[in-house]
Amino acid sequence: MDSNLVGEARHGDQEAFIALIRPRSNRLLAIAHRILRDFDRAEDAVQDALEIAWRDLPGLRDPDRFDAWLRKLLVRVCIGQATRERRRSANLRLLPINGPAAPDDLAGIADRDQLERGFRRLAPDQRAILVLHHFEGYGPAEIADVLGIPAGTARSRLHFAHRAMRAALEADARVAVAQGLST
Repeated sequence: MDSNLVGEARHGDQEAFIALIRPRSNRLLAIAHRILRDFDRAEDAVQDALEIAWRDLPGLRDPDRFDAWLRKLLVRVCIGQATRERRRSANLRLLPINGPAAPDDLAGIADRDQLERGFRRLAPDQRAILVLHHFEGYGPAEIADVLGIPAGTARSRLHFAHRAMRAALEADARVAVAQGLST
């Protein structure tokens, strides 16, 4: 059924394109949000990716590859947007936080916050690789297909993204320990 909708949308049928996008929109937004770490920027990235998809859809050769093609567009838009944002905010410095005003007994919240801080320290392409692997459940071959890179490169980038995330989490832990000692 989707290949028929893709065919109709390729020939300019806006209703068919909307019917294709509607069931995929929440998933696309979730992917973008996990890469960009900001809901408003994620919405913008999805919108940009959909505009590109509408414009470039007539050039899609295999209608059965629509989902992979759309995710590839979205990931590239997210990486581009995050890279541009990173250049703009490179001069900002985060001030240390002295800790919560009241103790927080919910360890899960602290873990999520720690992961969020670590994730924000990663480069956009590292975030994209980790999102595709851990959130989408893609293996290196599928990641390579989405990003348009060789499978060996995808494995290597996944390895280095994991290593960078580990280093970011360790750095965050060292800062927390240092702040705890200085207070």
